[in-house]
Amino acid sequence: MRKLSLPKNTILPNHIAVILDGNGRWARAHNLPTTKGHEAGAVALERLLKNCRDIGVHTLTVWGFSTENWKRPPREVAKIMELVYKTIVANYSVFKKEGVRFVHIGSKERLPKSLVKLLIKAEEETKDNNKYVLNLALDYGGRDEILRAVKKIINQGIPADEINEETFANYLDTAGQPYPYPDLLIRTSGEQRTSGLMPWQMAYTEFYFEEDHLPDMDTEKLRKILLDYSRRRRRFGAKDKVSHFKFKPELVAKLEFNWWRLSKIPDNKTFEQYAMEHIKEQWGLSVAHARRAAIHMIKAFRFGKKEDWKKAKFNLCKFYKLIKEEVRLAFEPELAASLQVKIWQKTENGVRAELTREFEETTRELLTEVYRISNYQASKAAHLRALATIEKNLAEHGEGDEHWNRAEEYLQMYYRALKERIA
Repeated sequence: MRKLSLPKNTILPNHIAVILDGNGRWARAHNLPTTKGHEAGAVALERLLKNCRDIGVHTLTVWGFSTENWKRPPREVAKIMELVYKTIVANYSVFKKEGVRFVHIGSKERLPKSLVKLLIKAEEETKDNNKYVLNLALDYGGRDEILRAVKKIINQGIPADEINEETFANYLDTAGQPYPYPDLLIRTSGEQRTSGLMPWQMAYTEFYFEEDHLPDMDTEKLRKILLDYSRRRRRFGAKDKVSHFKFKPELVAKLEFNWWRLSKIPDNKTFEQYAMEHIKEQWGLSVAHARRAAIHMIKAFRFGKKEDWKKAKFNLCKFYKLIKEEVRLAFEPELAASLQVKIWQKTENGVRAELTREFEETTRELLTEVYRISNYQASKAAHLRALATIEKNLAEHGEGDEHWNRAEEYLQMYYRALKERIA
């Protein structure tokens, strides 16, 4: 299995919740019986468990079977229970060796007796482990969890005026855990709902909806999800602590467009002076810092034109380090420089419609890294940036001045879309 690696200073969630979805659809897409889909999903789950432990995610909650899943065909239910049993047995020694506390959340009343016996044994024998927590949600429903908590409170005769959020949390299935509240929810198979998983605990959880089915959930997909999470701004109801950008989209777009069409730069302005004004407006820098940043950017740009990508990246790193220090953003300059070089390389090769998706994905990754926004939030701006670049290249290849007009329009739309997300 490929080892998961992440850039330094990646912010990891303490608690990830996962809704395991898509085994049946994956099987049907591959002309296989549903049971084969669940088997493939079990393999993907074991890979996910190991990756999360390897990178230091403390708590992982996986939803294996809901209170509504009993409506499925008995044969399919039996296969799921069998796979759950086998997965626990296969990982049991790992739980004990690596300090994983195993916790079943949900009800045990309807589960097979052999499975209940194993769940109780695993919980009892790992209760003192504290390096990791694995919550396995079986016969679990969010409303059911809340109702069970309410009944416990009533049965213990706790007066109403003594019940607060802390008291209530102590009667939920995650009571006593170091990180009971998920930082990140991952749902596979493209479904965009929580289906009632941990409604109390997920008030401020970040959501990520993965398009592919669970059996296709590999190490690289998890890496992208974790990077996306790391770049998000988590406010918890408070104001944003990062820098706010006050640039005027139309102005910064015009400045960059003029850079694209060098002939439109006034004769009394040097290329360096123009670049400085562009950078000053976009990033809100002082004249002195904008001039220094412009020097680094121009050197990188010129090396890029010569396809000397190593020197281009070196100067881009200097540019992004200066931006990071002055604007006080949390991105990694070397990663941002690498992404910018990839974008320039694609541009030099001539971005056409067939390359839009790859170009767009790299642009989106750069935006999420630098501005600390999610993939979803950056998608519109990245798409507009790709369209602007395609039109620019068409114009540069003599396809007509109307492409310059479209390029400028798309560039203005790009900066408006960007500011909507980062202002």
